[in-house]
Amino acid sequence: MTAATHATHAAHLAQLNVATLRHPLDDPRLAPFVDMLDPVNAAADDAPGFVWRLAEEGEADATGLRPAGEDVIVNMSVWETQEALWDFTYRSGHLEVVRQRRAWFERHVEAHLVLWWVPAGHLPTVGEALERLADLRAHGPSPRAFTFASSYTAAEAAQHLPATAGETVA
Repeated sequence: MTAATHATHAAHLAQLNVATLRHPLDDPRLAPFVDMLDPVNAAADDAPGFVWRLAEEGEADATGLRPAGEDVIVNMSVWETQEALWDFTYRSGHLEVVRQRRAWFERHVEAHLVLWWVPAGHLPTVGEALERLADLRAHGPSPRAFTFASSYTAAEAAQHLPATAGETVA
């Protein structure tokens, strides 16, 4: 897990993105994606408003974790604000990954991105994130699980924040 010390807001925005690989991660057709991992993750780590991102123990990223299926990779992070996450996602080098995603990942027929608010200092678990994605898929957007297109404020989501702070950002 990679973390920075940013806890200026009472709530932070967590995100989970899942992607079904078209080919195994070591397939040459995925080499352009794999080559972008380190620079994009470094850019995230340095981005304004970045708090934390999931990484496999002893690894630089989470591509080896497969909690949603053997051919599904996950990306999970926490940001101070929705604007900070939006800016990184769509106004940085990460946009090139978004633009090329169809070459590397299957088109999802159901939600593949979920956003939700967490108390500042709480690091969500993969299980928590997958539960939020399942909630979004089953019930649609709500203050508990939403998307950029159907977002809610931290105040609107306050009753849906986890009861305990759990792991904290150091």
